[in-house]
Amino acid sequence: MKYDVIVFGATSFVGQILARYLVSMMTKNGTEKPELNWAIAGRSEAKLSALKQSLGEVAQGLELILVDASDETKLKAMCEQTKVVISTVGPYALYGEPLIKACVATGTDYCDLTGEPQWIAKMLSRYEDVAKITGARILHSCGFDSIPSDLGVYFLQQHAKQTFNQYCDTVSMRVKAAKGTASGGTVASMMNLVKEATTDAALRKLLANPYVLCPTGHPFHVRQTNLKMAQYDADFNGWIAPFVMAAINTRIVHRSNALLGNAYGEDFKYDEAMLMGTGVKGSMLASGLSLGLGGFMLAAALPPTRWVMESFILPKPGEGPDQEAQESGYYDLRFMGKTGSSQVTNIKVTGDRDPGYGSTAKMLAQAAFCLAQDIPKDKLSGGFWTPASAMAEHLIPRLEKDAGLTFSILAN
Repeated sequence: MKYDVIVFGATSFVGQILARYLVSMMTKNGTEKPELNWAIAGRSEAKLSALKQSLGEVAQGLELILVDASDETKLKAMCEQTKVVISTVGPYALYGEPLIKACVATGTDYCDLTGEPQWIAKMLSRYEDVAKITGARILHSCGFDSIPSDLGVYFLQQHAKQTFNQYCDTVSMRVKAAKGTASGGTVASMMNLVKEATTDAALRKLLANPYVLCPTGHPFHVRQTNLKMAQYDADFNGWIAPFVMAAINTRIVHRSNALLGNAYGEDFKYDEAMLMGTGVKGSMLASGLSLGLGGFMLAAALPPTRWVMESFILPKPGEGPDQEAQESGYYDLRFMGKTGSSQVTNIKVTGDRDPGYGSTAKMLAQAAFCLAQDIPKDKLSGGFWTPASAMAEHLIPRLEKDAGLTFSILAN
Protein backbone atom coordinates (compact mmCIF):
# COMPACT_ATOMS: atom_id res chain seq x y z
CA MET A 1 0.00 0.00 0.00
CA LYS A 2 1.45 3.38 -1.01
CA TYR A 3 0.14 5.34 1.99
CA ASP A 4 -0.76 4.64 5.58
CA VAL A 5 -3.10 7.63 5.76
CA ILE A 6 -4.65 10.13 3.35
CA VAL A 7 -6.19 13.29 4.79
CA PHE A 8 -9.19 14.08 2.60
CA GLY A 9 -10.30 17.71 2.96
CA ALA A 10 -6.85 18.72 4.18
CA THR A 11 -7.45 22.41 3.41
CA SER A 12 -10.56 22.58 5.61
CA PHE A 13 -10.21 24.28 8.98
CA VAL A 14 -9.73 21.04 10.93
CA GLY A 15 -7.80 19.48 8.04
CA GLN A 16 -5.10 22.12 8.27
CA ILE A 17 -4.77 21.65 12.04
CA LEU A 18 -4.57 17.90 11.46
CA ALA A 19 -1.85 18.30 8.81
CA ARG A 20 0.25 20.45 11.15
CA TYR A 21 -0.16 17.84 13.87
CA LEU A 22 0.98 15.05 11.54
CA VAL A 23 4.08 17.08 10.69
CA SER A 24 4.79 17.56 14.40
CA MET A 25 4.47 13.80 14.90
CA MET A 26 6.99 13.20 12.09
CA THR A 27 9.60 15.32 13.86
CA LYS A 28 8.86 14.36 17.47
CA ASN A 29 11.53 12.22 19.13
CA GLY A 30 13.46 11.92 15.90
CA THR A 31 13.85 8.38 14.64
CA GLU A 32 11.98 6.89 17.59
CA LYS A 33 8.66 7.55 15.86
CA PRO A 34 7.53 4.91 13.34
CA GLU A 35 7.60 6.14 9.78
CA LEU A 36 4.23 7.34 8.52
CA ASN A 37 3.53 7.59 4.81
CA TRP A 38 0.73 10.06 4.23
CA ALA A 39 -0.71 12.41 1.66
CA ILE A 40 -3.19 15.27 1.52
CA ALA A 41 -6.22 15.32 -0.74
CA GLY A 42 -8.78 17.89 -1.87
CA ARG A 43 -10.32 19.54 -4.88
CA SER A 44 -8.08 22.64 -5.14
CA GLU A 45 -4.48 22.18 -6.23
CA ALA A 46 -3.68 25.78 -5.31
CA LYS A 47 -4.96 25.39 -1.75
CA LEU A 48 -3.24 22.03 -1.29
CA SER A 49 0.05 23.48 -2.56
CA ALA A 50 -0.28 26.46 -0.22
CA LEU A 51 -0.90 24.14 2.73
CA LYS A 52 2.10 22.00 1.82
CA GLN A 53 4.29 25.10 1.59
CA SER A 54 3.09 26.28 5.00
CA LEU A 55 4.08 22.97 6.61
CA GLY A 56 7.78 23.66 6.12
CA GLU A 57 10.76 21.76 4.83
CA VAL A 58 9.88 18.46 6.52
CA ALA A 59 6.71 18.23 4.39
CA GLN A 60 8.25 19.03 1.03
CA GLY A 61 8.00 15.40 -0.04
CA LEU A 62 4.30 15.32 0.81
CA GLU A 63 2.19 14.22 -2.16
CA LEU A 64 -1.01 15.96 -3.25
CA ILE A 65 -4.08 14.14 -4.54
CA LEU A 66 -6.70 16.08 -6.48
CA VAL A 67 -10.20 14.70 -5.98
CA ASP A 68 -13.66 16.16 -5.54
CA ALA A 69 -16.06 14.86 -2.89
CA SER A 70 -18.61 13.97 -5.59
CA ASP A 71 -16.24 12.19 -8.03
CA GLU A 72 -16.78 8.51 -7.22
CA THR A 73 -14.21 7.26 -9.72
CA LYS A 74 -11.38 9.39 -8.33
CA LEU A 75 -12.47 8.73 -4.76
CA LYS A 76 -12.21 5.00 -5.40
CA ALA A 77 -8.76 5.43 -7.00
CA MET A 78 -7.65 7.43 -3.95
CA CYS A 79 -8.90 4.76 -1.55
CA GLU A 80 -7.02 2.03 -3.38
CA GLN A 81 -3.72 3.74 -2.52
CA THR A 82 -4.06 3.86 1.27
CA LYS A 83 -4.80 1.89 4.42
CA VAL A 84 -6.91 4.64 6.00
CA VAL A 85 -8.74 7.74 4.80
CA ILE A 86 -9.41 10.56 7.25
CA SER A 87 -12.30 12.77 6.11
CA THR A 88 -12.88 16.31 7.36
CA VAL A 89 -15.29 17.22 4.54
CA GLY A 90 -18.64 18.20 6.04
CA PRO A 91 -21.47 18.63 6.53
CA TYR A 92 -21.25 14.89 6.00
CA ALA A 93 -24.98 14.64 5.30
CA LEU A 94 -24.36 16.79 2.22
CA TYR A 95 -20.92 15.61 1.05
CA GLY A 96 -19.93 12.44 2.89
CA GLU A 97 -21.66 9.49 1.23
CA PRO A 98 -19.57 9.09 -1.95
CA LEU A 99 -16.40 8.59 0.10
CA ILE A 100 -18.07 6.05 2.40
CA LYS A 101 -19.23 4.19 -0.71
CA ALA A 102 -15.70 4.23 -2.16
CA CYS A 103 -14.05 3.06 1.08
CA VAL A 104 -16.54 0.23 1.52
CA ALA A 105 -16.15 -0.87 -2.10
CA THR A 106 -12.34 -1.00 -1.84
CA GLY A 107 -12.09 -2.37 1.71
CA THR A 108 -10.37 0.82 2.90
CA ASP A 109 -10.51 1.91 6.53
CA TYR A 110 -12.06 5.29 7.33
CA CYS A 111 -12.29 7.84 10.18
CA ASP A 112 -14.21 11.11 10.43
CA LEU A 113 -15.39 13.65 13.00
CA THR A 114 -19.09 13.78 12.20
CA GLY A 115 -21.65 14.65 14.84
CA GLU A 116 -24.61 13.94 12.54
CA PRO A 117 -26.53 10.89 13.85
CA GLN A 118 -29.08 10.97 11.04
CA TRP A 119 -26.32 10.58 8.46
CA ILE A 120 -24.56 7.80 10.37
CA ALA A 121 -27.86 5.92 10.57
CA LYS A 122 -28.28 6.24 6.81
CA MET A 123 -24.74 5.02 6.12
CA LEU A 124 -25.28 2.04 8.41
CA SER A 125 -28.42 1.00 6.57
CA ARG A 126 -26.81 1.35 3.15
CA TYR A 127 -23.24 0.12 3.58
CA GLU A 128 -22.68 -1.89 6.78
CA ASP A 129 -23.41 -5.28 5.23
CA VAL A 130 -21.01 -4.63 2.35
CA ALA A 131 -18.27 -3.35 4.69
CA LYS A 132 -18.42 -6.63 6.59
CA ILE A 133 -17.70 -8.45 3.32
CA THR A 134 -14.95 -6.18 1.95
CA GLY A 135 -13.17 -5.68 5.29
CA ALA A 136 -13.53 -1.87 5.43
CA ARG A 137 -13.46 -0.66 9.06
CA ILE A 138 -15.58 2.51 9.22
CA LEU A 139 -15.31 4.73 12.32
CA HIS A 140 -17.47 7.81 12.67
CA SER A 141 -17.27 10.47 15.40
CA CYS A 142 -13.55 10.28 16.15
CA GLY A 143 -13.24 13.83 17.51
CA PHE A 144 -14.55 15.61 20.60
CA ASP A 145 -17.78 14.00 19.61
CA SER A 146 -17.47 11.27 20.60
CA ILE A 147 -14.07 9.92 21.71
CA PRO A 148 -13.90 11.47 25.22
CA SER A 149 -17.44 10.26 26.01
CA ASP A 150 -17.11 6.83 24.43
CA LEU A 151 -13.68 6.05 25.85
CA GLY A 152 -14.52 7.74 29.15
CA VAL A 153 -17.42 5.32 29.67
CA TYR A 154 -15.23 2.41 28.57
CA PHE A 155 -12.44 3.43 30.98
CA LEU A 156 -14.93 3.78 33.85
CA GLN A 157 -16.52 0.42 33.09
CA GLN A 158 -13.18 -1.39 33.02
CA HIS A 159 -12.33 0.10 36.42
CA ALA A 160 -15.75 -0.91 37.79
CA LYS A 161 -15.30 -4.45 36.53
CA GLN A 162 -11.87 -4.72 38.14
CA THR A 163 -13.01 -3.12 41.42
CA PHE A 164 -16.55 -4.46 41.87
CA ASN A 165 -16.50 -7.45 39.52
CA GLN A 166 -19.46 -5.92 37.67
CA TYR A 167 -20.15 -3.10 35.25
CA CYS A 168 -22.10 0.02 36.12
CA ASP A 169 -25.66 0.00 34.81
CA THR A 170 -25.93 3.80 35.13
CA VAL A 171 -23.29 6.32 34.01
CA SER A 172 -23.54 10.11 33.87
CA MET A 173 -21.07 12.51 32.26
CA ARG A 174 -20.87 16.16 33.28
CA VAL A 175 -18.85 18.85 31.55
CA LYS A 176 -17.15 20.42 34.57
CA ALA A 177 -15.16 22.98 32.58
CA ALA A 178 -14.39 23.74 28.95
CA LYS A 179 -12.98 26.54 26.86
CA GLY A 180 -13.39 26.61 23.10
CA THR A 181 -15.16 28.21 20.17
CA ALA A 182 -17.11 26.89 17.22
CA SER A 183 -15.91 26.82 13.61
CA GLY A 184 -17.98 27.46 10.52
CA GLY A 185 -17.90 23.77 9.60
CA THR A 186 -19.47 22.69 12.88
CA VAL A 187 -22.10 25.40 12.64
CA ALA A 188 -22.92 24.40 9.04
CA SER A 189 -23.45 20.78 10.10
CA MET A 190 -25.71 21.81 12.98
CA MET A 191 -27.75 24.19 10.83
CA ASN A 192 -28.18 21.54 8.13
CA LEU A 193 -29.42 19.03 10.71
CA VAL A 194 -31.96 21.52 12.11
CA LYS A 195 -33.10 22.40 8.59
CA GLU A 196 -33.62 18.71 7.71
CA ALA A 197 -35.46 17.94 10.94
CA THR A 198 -37.77 20.95 10.64
CA THR A 199 -39.41 19.60 7.50
CA ASP A 200 -39.20 15.85 8.18
CA ALA A 201 -41.33 14.28 10.94
CA ALA A 202 -39.77 10.86 10.38
CA LEU A 203 -36.31 12.34 10.91
CA ARG A 204 -37.42 14.02 14.14
CA LYS A 205 -38.66 10.66 15.38
CA LEU A 206 -35.37 9.03 14.38
CA LEU A 207 -33.33 11.68 16.19
CA ALA A 208 -35.38 11.18 19.35
CA ASN A 209 -34.47 7.48 19.49
CA PRO A 210 -31.48 6.99 21.84
CA TYR A 211 -30.76 3.61 20.21
CA VAL A 212 -30.93 4.80 16.60
CA LEU A 213 -27.34 3.70 15.90
CA CYS A 214 -27.60 0.32 17.61
CA PRO A 215 -27.67 -2.84 15.44
CA THR A 216 -31.01 -4.23 14.34
CA GLY A 217 -32.43 -6.56 16.95
CA HIS A 218 -30.68 -4.92 19.90
CA PRO A 219 -32.26 -5.68 23.29
CA PHE A 220 -32.25 -2.13 24.69
CA HIS A 221 -35.57 -0.64 25.77
CA VAL A 222 -34.93 1.28 29.01
CA ARG A 223 -36.03 4.92 28.90
CA GLN A 224 -33.08 7.31 28.69
CA THR A 225 -32.80 10.75 30.28
CA ASN A 226 -33.31 13.63 27.83
CA LEU A 227 -32.45 16.85 29.66
CA LYS A 228 -34.12 19.92 28.13
CA MET A 229 -34.12 22.45 30.95
CA ALA A 230 -32.02 23.36 33.99
CA GLN A 231 -32.29 21.08 37.00
CA TYR A 232 -30.43 20.30 40.21
CA ASP A 233 -28.25 17.19 40.15
CA ALA A 234 -27.84 15.72 43.64
CA ASP A 235 -25.17 13.24 42.48
CA PHE A 236 -22.87 16.06 41.35
CA ASN A 237 -24.08 18.59 43.96
CA GLY A 238 -24.83 21.28 41.40
CA TRP A 239 -27.12 22.67 38.74
CA ILE A 240 -26.94 21.21 35.25
CA ALA A 241 -27.99 22.36 31.78
CA PRO A 242 -28.32 20.53 28.43
CA PHE A 243 -25.09 19.66 26.61
CA VAL A 244 -25.44 20.15 22.87
CA MET A 245 -23.13 17.22 22.00
CA ALA A 246 -25.19 14.74 24.07
CA ALA A 247 -27.40 14.02 21.05
CA ILE A 248 -24.51 12.29 19.25
CA ASN A 249 -22.35 11.15 22.18
CA THR A 250 -25.07 9.14 23.89
CA ARG A 251 -25.95 7.36 20.64
CA ILE A 252 -22.32 6.38 20.07
CA VAL A 253 -21.98 5.07 23.65
CA HIS A 254 -25.10 2.92 23.28
CA ARG A 255 -23.80 1.52 19.99
CA SER A 256 -20.52 0.68 21.72
CA ASN A 257 -22.42 -1.20 24.40
CA ALA A 258 -24.18 -3.23 21.69
CA LEU A 259 -20.99 -3.94 19.72
CA LEU A 260 -19.22 -5.01 22.93
CA GLY A 261 -21.84 -7.72 23.40
CA ASN A 262 -24.16 -5.66 25.62
CA ALA A 263 -21.29 -5.59 28.14
CA TYR A 264 -22.73 -2.68 30.12
CA GLY A 265 -26.06 -4.46 30.42
CA GLU A 266 -29.36 -4.45 28.56
CA ASP A 267 -30.77 -1.84 30.97
CA PHE A 268 -27.73 0.47 30.78
CA LYS A 269 -28.53 4.18 31.17
CA TYR A 270 -26.26 7.02 30.08
CA ASP A 271 -26.73 10.79 30.03
CA GLU A 272 -24.66 13.96 29.58
CA ALA A 273 -25.06 17.56 30.80
CA MET A 274 -23.18 20.75 31.58
CA LEU A 275 -22.29 21.27 35.25
CA MET A 276 -23.06 24.95 35.98
CA GLY A 277 -22.31 25.38 39.70
CA THR A 278 -24.13 25.61 43.00
CA GLY A 279 -26.61 27.94 44.68
CA VAL A 280 -28.45 30.80 43.07
CA LYS A 281 -25.62 31.56 40.68
CA GLY A 282 -25.54 27.98 39.41
CA SER A 283 -29.30 27.96 38.99
CA MET A 284 -29.24 31.20 37.01
CA LEU A 285 -26.38 30.05 34.79
CA ALA A 286 -28.09 26.72 34.08
CA SER A 287 -31.39 28.41 33.30
CA GLY A 288 -29.71 30.99 31.08
CA LEU A 289 -27.82 28.38 29.10
CA SER A 290 -30.92 26.21 28.70
CA LEU A 291 -33.01 29.13 27.46
CA GLY A 292 -30.23 30.34 25.18
CA LEU A 293 -29.81 26.94 23.58
CA GLY A 294 -33.57 26.62 23.12
CA GLY A 295 -33.73 30.07 21.53
CA PHE A 296 -30.87 29.23 19.16
CA MET A 297 -32.56 26.02 18.01
CA LEU A 298 -35.87 27.82 17.49
CA ALA A 299 -34.22 30.58 15.46
CA ALA A 300 -32.33 27.99 13.40
CA ALA A 301 -35.59 26.17 12.64
CA LEU A 302 -37.29 29.23 11.12
CA PRO A 303 -36.15 30.05 7.56
CA PRO A 304 -36.04 33.87 7.94
CA THR A 305 -34.02 33.87 11.18
CA ARG A 306 -31.87 30.99 9.94
CA TRP A 307 -30.95 33.06 6.88
CA VAL A 308 -30.02 36.05 9.05
CA MET A 309 -27.92 33.87 11.33
CA GLU A 310 -26.08 32.18 8.47
CA SER A 311 -25.58 35.44 6.54
CA PHE A 312 -24.55 37.86 9.26
CA ILE A 313 -23.95 36.21 12.65
CA LEU A 314 -22.52 32.70 12.50
CA PRO A 315 -19.01 31.81 11.27
CA LYS A 316 -18.71 30.55 7.70
CA PRO A 317 -17.19 27.17 6.71
CA GLY A 318 -13.42 27.51 6.81
CA GLU A 319 -13.53 29.96 9.72
CA GLY A 320 -12.71 29.10 13.32
CA PRO A 321 -10.59 29.85 16.39
CA ASP A 322 -7.08 31.18 15.85
CA GLN A 323 -3.91 29.39 16.96
CA GLU A 324 -3.84 31.11 20.35
CA ALA A 325 -7.47 30.20 21.07
CA GLN A 326 -6.85 26.58 20.06
CA GLU A 327 -3.85 26.26 22.34
CA SER A 328 -5.49 27.97 25.32
CA GLY A 329 -8.60 25.79 25.10
CA TYR A 330 -9.26 22.77 27.31
CA TYR A 331 -11.97 20.52 28.74
CA ASP A 332 -12.59 18.59 31.94
CA LEU A 333 -15.27 15.88 31.85
CA ARG A 334 -16.45 14.02 34.96
CA PHE A 335 -18.08 10.59 34.88
CA MET A 336 -19.99 8.87 37.68
CA GLY A 337 -21.02 5.24 37.45
CA LYS A 338 -23.30 3.20 39.71
CA THR A 339 -23.66 -0.56 39.80
CA GLY A 340 -26.90 -2.39 40.45
CA SER A 341 -25.71 -2.95 44.02
CA SER A 342 -25.23 0.82 44.55
CA GLN A 343 -21.44 0.84 44.32
CA VAL A 344 -20.08 4.09 42.89
CA THR A 345 -17.00 4.97 40.85
CA ASN A 346 -15.82 8.29 39.45
CA ILE A 347 -13.34 9.12 36.70
CA LYS A 348 -12.37 12.19 34.69
CA VAL A 349 -11.20 12.82 31.14
CA THR A 350 -9.31 16.00 30.28
CA GLY A 351 -7.93 17.52 27.08
CA ASP A 352 -5.32 20.22 26.61
CA ARG A 353 -6.63 22.08 23.55
CA ASP A 354 -9.78 23.69 22.18
CA PRO A 355 -12.11 20.66 22.26
CA GLY A 356 -13.63 20.92 18.80
CA TYR A 357 -10.47 21.73 16.85
CA GLY A 358 -7.04 21.54 18.48
CA SER A 359 -7.96 18.43 20.47
CA THR A 360 -10.25 16.93 17.84
CA ALA A 361 -7.50 16.99 15.21
CA LYS A 362 -5.15 15.05 17.48
CA MET A 363 -7.79 12.48 18.40
CA LEU A 364 -8.76 11.97 14.77
CA ALA A 365 -5.13 11.43 13.77
CA GLN A 366 -4.49 8.93 16.56
CA ALA A 367 -7.62 6.97 15.64
CA ALA A 368 -6.29 6.68 12.09
CA PHE A 369 -2.85 5.63 13.38
CA CYS A 370 -4.54 2.88 15.40
CA LEU A 371 -6.25 1.45 12.36
CA ALA A 372 -3.16 1.77 10.16
CA GLN A 373 -0.50 0.53 12.59
CA ASP A 374 -1.99 -1.21 15.64
CA ILE A 375 -4.96 -3.32 14.58
CA PRO A 376 -4.48 -5.81 11.71
CA LYS A 377 -7.43 -6.73 9.57
CA ASP A 378 -7.47 -10.24 11.06
CA LYS A 379 -7.87 -8.76 14.56
CA LEU A 380 -10.80 -6.47 13.71
CA SER A 381 -13.17 -7.40 10.91
CA GLY A 382 -14.89 -5.08 8.49
CA GLY A 383 -17.94 -3.11 9.56
CA PHE A 384 -19.06 0.12 11.18
CA TRP A 385 -17.35 0.37 14.56
CA THR A 386 -17.08 2.91 17.37
CA PRO A 387 -13.85 4.09 19.04
CA ALA A 388 -14.53 2.04 22.19
CA SER A 389 -15.59 -1.14 20.41
CA ALA A 390 -12.77 -1.06 17.86
CA MET A 391 -9.67 0.21 19.57
CA ALA A 392 -10.04 1.41 23.17
CA GLU A 393 -7.11 -0.58 24.55
CA HIS A 394 -4.80 0.82 21.86
CA LEU A 395 -6.25 4.31 21.55
CA ILE A 396 -6.33 5.38 25.21
CA PRO A 397 -2.53 5.00 25.62
CA ARG A 398 -1.97 6.84 22.32
CA LEU A 399 -4.21 9.72 23.38
CA GLU A 400 -2.45 10.05 26.72
CA LYS A 401 1.03 9.87 25.18
CA ASP A 402 0.63 12.05 22.09
CA ALA A 403 -2.75 13.83 22.07
CA GLY A 404 -2.90 15.68 25.39
CA LEU A 405 -5.72 13.65 26.97
CA THR A 406 -5.78 12.12 30.45
CA PHE A 407 -7.99 9.35 31.85
CA SER A 408 -7.95 9.36 35.67
CA ILE A 409 -9.69 7.48 38.48
CA LEU A 410 -11.07 9.79 41.19
CA ALA A 411 -11.67 9.12 44.87
CA ASN A 412 -15.36 8.60 45.64
